[in-house]
Amino acid sequence: MKASAFAYARATSVANALELLTTHGEKAKVLSGGQSLLPAMNMRLIAPELVIDIGELAELRGIVVKEGVITIGALTRHADLLKSTEIAAHAPLLTDAVAHVAHPAIRNRGTIGGSLAHADPASELPACMLALAATVIARGPSGERRIAASEFFAGIYETALMPQELLVAIELPVAPKNSTHFFHEFARRHGDYAILGLAAQAVVKGGRFADLRLGFFAVGDRPVLAGSAGKLVDVAITPAVLSEAFFALNDELDPLEDHQATPAMRRHLAKVLLARCVSSLLGRPDLRAGASV
Repeated sequence: MKASAFAYARATSVANALELLTTHGEKAKVLSGGQSLLPAMNMRLIAPELVIDIGELAELRGIVVKEGVITIGALTRHADLLKSTEIAAHAPLLTDAVAHVAHPAIRNRGTIGGSLAHADPASELPACMLALAATVIARGPSGERRIAASEFFAGIYETALMPQELLVAIELPVAPKNSTHFFHEFARRHGDYAILGLAAQAVVKGGRFADLRLGFFAVGDRPVLAGSAGKLVDVAITPAVLSEAFFALNDELDPLEDHQATPAMRRHLAKVLLARCVSSLLGRPDLRAGASV
């Protein structure tokens, strides 16, 4: 199948892209890497009247670390994140996660901004943004707007971006001292859409979690920042405590059914990943037996 007819415009600057978005609004779609947009157009899932290509806007590329904040330009490609020494040093969860994004050909073209704006609930990077307490920077006719990642994802392929806004950057806090992370996803093959996954960022002190952020993906219509993580913070982790966290997690998830898994299977896999995460981050092999697959 081919995309329906559309007009094409190559933006010459961010200001030019915003002018086009202001003029055409919801009838326009932004093209960055194209690894999500073009397949959706070819399958007639979306049919924009205008495609605005921002791929040549160098001002939207790059990674800068300054005063405890990592700023990533929206057009920074997955491959650039994967090889970045700054990301490896200050946000290693992102390095691990990007290695699971599709295949090299996709990572060489796909961008972090495109991935977040597409908001596929089975995608790795939106969940990482929740775990890393990221802030999304959007620019529109009225200036810039800062949106917490926890408020950005609104549903399947839906975000808090307005039709006239462009995602221009992402900010992440530099990982604090004593921080650690966990990333794992279940997929039929490496590079396939995840059946279920977990991105976690934690601070461990004295064998306990001082902070724990759990970002589950492929568990519903958007990534989920699990509130059940609170049951594991500032307490000695025992099988009973972990069991309470399992019950709390089960209550806050609303998995969808598709050709890959039933809701019951996804609930079970979420429990498995939570047990593996806690066991790995605390160096407690005894807790891994709390759930199995």
